[in-house]
Amino acid sequence: MATKKPVSAKKAPVKNKTTAASSIGEHISSSLQSVKLWKSLGAEFIGTFLLASIFIVGQGQPIFILFGLAGIVLMLGAVSGAHVNPAITVAAWVTKRVGWLRAVGYIFAQVLGAIVSFFTLKTFLAGAPAPDAEAISYGASAQELFAALPLTSIEGKEWYVFFAEVLGVAILGFAIAHALRIKDSLTSAFSAGFGIFIALMVGITIAGYVSASSILNPAVAISLQAFDTSVWSYAMYVLGPVVGAVIGFGLYDLLKDKKA
Repeated sequence: MATKKPVSAKKAPVKNKTTAASSIGEHISSSLQSVKLWKSLGAEFIGTFLLASIFIVGQGQPIFILFGLAGIVLMLGAVSGAHVNPAITVAAWVTKRVGWLRAVGYIFAQVLGAIVSFFTLKTFLAGAPAPDAEAISYGASAQELFAALPLTSIEGKEWYVFFAEVLGVAILGFAIAHALRIKDSLTSAFSAGFGIFIALMVGITIAGYVSASSILNPAVAISLQAFDTSVWSYAMYVLGPVVGAVIGFGLYDLLKDKKA
């Protein structure tokens, strides 16, 4: 009786870690040499600078933000997609609309744009004349940049603001996901503009019930001085918007007509 020869198990190919690391390095190096990427990063910096400035100068009024974001999308949407919001960029990465390197670059450019916006306006504000004694006697005070409401008065009610940010950015994310799909620049601009208008109306109303601010943008939150030493400020104005944006993009992808 013939005996069967034991079948030798095939060894799985061992990945060369050095080769993988080298491949990632080459990808990063080639991407950083791309003029198109740097143009996109510049567009995100400019767009977020403008959006943060509009938030401050317009004191967070939704109607100003509507036309401001629509204008930004018209000017820069064809260059970078005009995310101008780290939460939107994270959602775009999660739903595979952008790669990780571009996402990291966008977020860095957005945060930098918001910071530069704050310091630019702060510099101009320093040139404003101080109120004289008569003006002070009538209740006038030195001019200050518009800022988010302090969180010290909402202890125990932080979840209201967190979910206001989640819901608001979910609405915004849904609108932006649609705007990124539209080829017509004017339609795309107003889809984004009306999206943030509706999102802010909802977010401001809910957060207003507990005397807090709704911002819907982690980068702009820096310009509005929304962060303090508490973990809650980061949960509300960073984690909340990111969760909301991912929900909005995911919901849009779930409902969209894939044949279109």
